Amino acid sequence: MSSAPAPDPQLAPPVRAFLQKHIGSRPFGDDDDIFAGGFVNSLLAIQLVAFIEKEFDLEIEDDDLNLEYFSSVNRITAFVARKRG
Repeated sequence: MSSAPAPDPQLAPPVRAFLQKHIGSRPFGDDDDIFAGGFVNSLLAIQLVAFIEKEFDLEIEDDDLNLEYFSSVNRITAFVARKRG
């Protein structure tokens, strides 16, 4: 069983900025589940995936579209770090 990739704190600022821009002044932590917390709906989820592809120059495959990978700032940065290899 492989361990989960570690979040990359250097990747977090643009992810935080994107989310803050779209959710307003509601505070959230890097480990907070942005879907369970009601911060992100399905439309914003699509925008988030597009942002991640553009910001980090990645191609997100259908197999990558797992809610777990995008559920928090830390999970997003860990996903990006894994995709970058």
